[in-house]
Amino acid sequence: MAVALYARVSTTRQAEQDLSIPDQLRQMRQWCEKNQHLIAQEYVEPGASATDDRRPFFQKMIADATLFPPPFEAIVIHSLSRFFRDVISFGLYERRLRKHGVKVISITQQTAEDSSGELARRIFSAFDEYQSKENAKHTARAMRENARQGFFNGSGAPFGYRTVATEALGNRGRRKRKLAIDEAEATIVRRIYELYLSGHEGRSMGFKEIAKCLNSRGQLMRGRPWGIQKIHSILSSETYRGEHHYNVIDSHNRKKRPPSEWIPVAINPIVDAETFERVRQRREGRRPSAVPPRRLASPTLLTGLLKCDHCDASMTLVTGKSGRYRYYKCTTRVSKGNAQCASRNLPTDKLDALVLNHLAERVFSADRLLTILNEARRALHERGSIDRHQLAHLQNELRQADTRLDRLYEIVEGGVLPLDETLQRRVQQAKAAREGLLIEIAGLRRRQILPVERIVPSQVQSLSKLMRAKLLDRSSGFAKHYLHAVVDEIRVRETTATIRGSHARLMELAAQKPRADQVPSSVPNWRARTDSNRRPQRS
Repeated sequence: MAVALYARVSTTRQAEQDLSIPDQLRQMRQWCEKNQHLIAQEYVEPGASATDDRRPFFQKMIADATLFPPPFEAIVIHSLSRFFRDVISFGLYERRLRKHGVKVISITQQTAEDSSGELARRIFSAFDEYQSKENAKHTARAMRENARQGFFNGSGAPFGYRTVATEALGNRGRRKRKLAIDEAEATIVRRIYELYLSGHEGRSMGFKEIAKCLNSRGQLMRGRPWGIQKIHSILSSETYRGEHHYNVIDSHNRKKRPPSEWIPVAINPIVDAETFERVRQRREGRRPSAVPPRRLASPTLLTGLLKCDHCDASMTLVTGKSGRYRYYKCTTRVSKGNAQCASRNLPTDKLDALVLNHLAERVFSADRLLTILNEARRALHERGSIDRHQLAHLQNELRQADTRLDRLYEIVEGGVLPLDETLQRRVQQAKAAREGLLIEIAGLRRRQILPVERIVPSQVQSLSKLMRAKLLDRSSGFAKHYLHAVVDEIRVRETTATIRGSHARLMELAAQKPRADQVPSSVPNWRARTDSNRRPQRS
């Protein structure tokens, strides 16, 4: 009888370091020789779980077995657990193979080819499934405890880190590992954060531009080119500020578990908490659902801001005389012809200078910033009473959480209840709830000490002078950053340009320490006064 051999281990590490596969093949070959069976094919699965059918060599074997006629009459395995550890899937595949005249034979769990043999195989398979689930449960528990002790579970370290062996011994005498900073990769991570916050050569950079910049310089991601998703992962992962978490993803459905089940693992940070927070705020501000899309990487100052007030279309850059002249032109006229819109071409240099001068002289004047600060103080006082009430409520909840934890500890210390898995889970949930309360309390306390109250008129004068100088300096890239931060759109009709922007963001900007590399996002809820929207000069 022509047969196929199928050997499997669960992980690639077992395939590399274990002798299981060679031993399985040796025993199956001896059994075939003893029973005078011809080996037609051998299928070796070097690292795949038998709890599902997502196994490439297994699927290739099934596809070969269901050919007509099949190239072999039976599949020989060492034990039924090598074929499947799921009783339902085992039965379905066995029935499918039988329809094509192919049997499944275990050399260590041989059964008859009748109803009693079928029942025995089902029992064996059920025990294999139970054992697999028990092993998975105990392994998961051990890995969670390993993470709580600060050790790393997994094969590949996050980019910017490497694994180092410790003195602690783990399973089978192997040394437990921890994450340590890889300085060569950490330099690239810090560069990514710097490019996202400060840009390059006066241009703001998003995920795609950062990836292109790194790839062009040969700064690859462990030999592979950077992509948008990996850049996003670097900029959003709390691992890089020293807050790595284990048990985040459920391996069964690939979905995130609730934060109360996450296990924090303390590691050395690559970027400081302030830098990470600034990046987080910028990412939130640039979300398409939060603000209109902005083409900040374009060298043209007003790209993405100009709107034609005749047809509500955007305005884009066009050139004339082989690039000697540059204009903003309505996209309706560009795509459908000049007769479709009554707007006119606007010289880019003139309109750019007019917008910047009016913003510098009117919006960022000292008087305007003082007015905004007075509004900020009033808003803070109104919010302060609400925050104090909420803070008192959270502190009361924190005291109750501490009391619950103390009671649980007393129960364990007094020997009333053993520290089993259920009680451990209760303790972890109580600790996670307490940590959440502490984070909320810290956030409220930070809001109570905003620097707006400490800004004096002389500081506002300095801020106004600095911002006006920066805005008018076209070589620094600062003007484009701040223009896109506080202006939502500029609508142009004939000789009138109406600037619409964000009062709230301008108020926040006035309260912040001015930095050329920190640009707030736009929030469309401010419209400038009439005196801020002068008519542009005729071109």
